[in-house]
Amino acid sequence: MKIVVLCGGTSTERDVSLVTGREVCKALRSKGHQAVLIDVFVGHEGLDINNAFDRDFVVENELEYIKETAKDLEGLKKSRKEFFGPNVLDLCKDADCVFMGLHGACGEDGKVQATFDLLGIKYTGADYLESAMAMDKAVSRKIFHSDNVPMAKGYRINKKDETIYPADMELKYPVVVKPNCGGSSIGVYFANNDAEYKDALEKAFEYEDTLIVEERIIGREFSVGVIGYKPYPVIEIITGEGEAYDYANKYNGTTLEVCPANVEESISKKMQEAAVKAARALGLNTYCRVDVLLDKEGNCYCLEANTLPGMTPTSLLPQEAKAMGIDYPELCELLIDVSIK
Repeated sequence: MKIVVLCGGTSTERDVSLVTGREVCKALRSKGHQAVLIDVFVGHEGLDINNAFDRDFVVENELEYIKETAKDLEGLKKSRKEFFGPNVLDLCKDADCVFMGLHGACGEDGKVQATFDLLGIKYTGADYLESAMAMDKAVSRKIFHSDNVPMAKGYRINKKDETIYPADMELKYPVVVKPNCGGSSIGVYFANNDAEYKDALEKAFEYEDTLIVEERIIGREFSVGVIGYKPYPVIEIITGEGEAYDYANKYNGTTLEVCPANVEESISKKMQEAAVKAARALGLNTYCRVDVLLDKEGNCYCLEANTLPGMTPTSLLPQEAKAMGIDYPELCELLIDVSIK
C-alpha cells in the first residue's frame, strides 16, 4: 500500500508525535509498504508528488528536514495562515491510507479528520465527530454519565467565570485539575486545599481556557487498549512512590509498566468491560486506549479515551499487543485494516 504517516503538527504533544511517526513509518516499510513520513504543519517544499512513493525514502532524512524547517516553529506559525504544510494534502490524496501519527490539538480533535472526509482521504482511527467528542473531556464526561460509564466526580470550569471551589460542587480534596482538551498529562496539577487549588487553576489556565476538576482517586493506574471493540490485556502503570504519571514519567523510561497487569482475573475483566463501555459510548469502533484508575475497594474509574494512542517504543498499546503475540509492525497493519473496514 501507499501510506502517508502523518506526524508533527503544532500541539504540545508535537515531539511525541514525531517519535510515533518515525517508528510507524519504519515498521510499515519493514512490511513492504510504500510508507512515507511528513509533518502535517511543516509539509515538504518542492516535493515531487508524482514520485513521492517511488523514491528511495529514508525516514531519518525526512526527520532531519522536519527539524531543520521547524527550528523557528513559532515564527512559522505567525507567517502562515493555513494549517496544512506544502504538499501535505496532495500527498495524502495520492495515498491508499493515511496513518494518523498525530497527538493533541489539530490532529486528535477531529479537524484534520473532517478535512480528510471532505476530500475522500482514508485514514486510521476515529472519524471527525468521535474524535471531537473524545478530545473534549467535558463532552465525553456527559456521554459517559448518560451511558453509566464509571468515572470520578467532577466539573468543568472556565477562565472567564467566577472561581468555583470543590466544596461548591460537593467534592472533597484532594482533586485533580487538568486542561479540557489536553493530553500526555501536560498541564495536570493536584490540589489538597484551597490555596493549592487556586495555584493549580492559574497554572492549568496557561494551557487552556477550559479546565476539568475531578476528585482524585487514590489507587493504581491502568490502561486498556480497545481495537474493534475488543479489549486487549490490561497494563498497569507503576511510578515511584509519591510520583505522578506525568509527561516526564510517561516518556523517560523510568516508569514500570506491567502487562498483563498483576490483578485478579475478575478485576481485569471488570476494567476491560468498563473500557469497552467507554469506547462504545463514544462510538470508537476502530481503536482507542482507555485510561482507568482502580481504588482500594476494587472500584474502577474511566479517565478518558485516547483516540490516537501513542505509538512510541515505550507506549502502552504496543505493549498490550505484544502480550497477545502481535509485534509492532503487525499492530500498525492491524490499525490500518480495522480503520479501512
